[in-house]
Amino acid sequence: MTLTTITRPPGAPAESHPLDGENPFVGYAYSYPHKSAYRALDPPVPLAEAWANERRDGLFLYAHLPFCEVRCGFCNLFTLANSGSDLVAPYLTALRAEAAAVRAALPDARFARVALGGGTPTYLDEGELAKLLAILSEVLGADAGALPASCEASPATMTAGKARLLRDWGVTRLSLGVQSFDEAEAKRLGRPQRTAEVRRAIGHVRDAGFPILNLDLIYGTPGQSLDSWLRSVDEAIATGAEEIYLYPLYVRELTGLGKTHVEPNDGRVAAYRAGRERLLGAGYAQRSLRMFAKPDAAGADAGPAYDCQSDGMVGLGCGARSYAGPLHYSTEYAVGRAGVRAILTDYVHRDPADFAAARHGHRLAPDDRRRRFVLQGVLQSDGLDAAAYRRRFGSDPLADLPQLAELTDRGLAAWDGDRLKPTPAGLERSDQIGPWLYSPKVAALMAGGPVR
Repeated sequence: MTLTTITRPPGAPAESHPLDGENPFVGYAYSYPHKSAYRALDPPVPLAEAWANERRDGLFLYAHLPFCEVRCGFCNLFTLANSGSDLVAPYLTALRAEAAAVRAALPDARFARVALGGGTPTYLDEGELAKLLAILSEVLGADAGALPASCEASPATMTAGKARLLRDWGVTRLSLGVQSFDEAEAKRLGRPQRTAEVRRAIGHVRDAGFPILNLDLIYGTPGQSLDSWLRSVDEAIATGAEEIYLYPLYVRELTGLGKTHVEPNDGRVAAYRAGRERLLGAGYAQRSLRMFAKPDAAGADAGPAYDCQSDGMVGLGCGARSYAGPLHYSTEYAVGRAGVRAILTDYVHRDPADFAAARHGHRLAPDDRRRRFVLQGVLQSDGLDAAAYRRRFGSDPLADLPQLAELTDRGLAAWDGDRLKPTPAGLERSDQIGPWLYSPKVAALMAGGPVR
């Protein structure tokens, strides 16, 4: 066999590598694949069939409430702002019908974790929120109120009554989307809020006795200085929050900032490093690019065992994802107001029998199931458990995905026994590493996915 050596013409620049470059913020890698890769399932897949060969004794239950008081300028989630009362009541009726269909299809399902997200669940008034919690109780049965449960909230919609209602039901983690303690910065994010309102909401959460308070902050806001950013970080630390998430600003298509062609400032790397140093110095442990948590946070690891790499997720509500082994499914996805409202209108008018089947989703190929497992490990501080990978797939991760060796070659990961753990430089470049590990097929589907 003859080996051919390809040489670069004299003077030609070296080819750049996807993990090179000064900007590590390529794309927010929080699920694989993103819903933009989903397509119509033809024919629809009955839920009983989708879950027939999957374990159902330790599932994650997620309920999606796609309503907000305002859509922030950076938000590309499936949600509708200022929807009025015409959709909330019928939405809860449809959600109850979907919950009944799911329970009928999975009568033996048991759950290990619960989350309410959106959108903003606390957009609902207390009566509506009580109805939402009652629907979840019907699905959870005897486990209602006994499992680790998380709920997202905005400062503007968090009242003392809602905080007590959620805590009494059993919510253990309350996540507040603060983004900034600086009113001018929040306004530039398309999020008009008063700092006094933020502090009042934090007080409601503390008074209600949630074991875990999480605060979300965003860096890269136009006009944000390093000093103003660190003031927000310091104020978050001063609250005693058990978790603090630091999010880099992304400006994406059809969002408020995207429509006005606003771009993040060029100080995101410096802001991340300074925020990380401040949190580590305050005793927080880094779990991922975004997540910092107090090591002794009460209740952080309570409840039944759950492994996101192997245990499934059941999503309830328009926009909620479900993971049934290789089949990921949801309703359609959109960002623009007209597209979101059209999908929501279809959901609330759906025949209850239609909830018994998955109609829109993506069936992961074996290669993508392996990539997903790797992504869920190597982007976390605990790293990729190679032994667990071998037990799951009967092969070695480096043999299946040779490019992983480049992470160690570039100092972005290192082996600790049988775990491939990201280095500090690797965590910093998580949003480069994630898209770099996507399969070409999934990347193409996501690039061409509907964003209406």
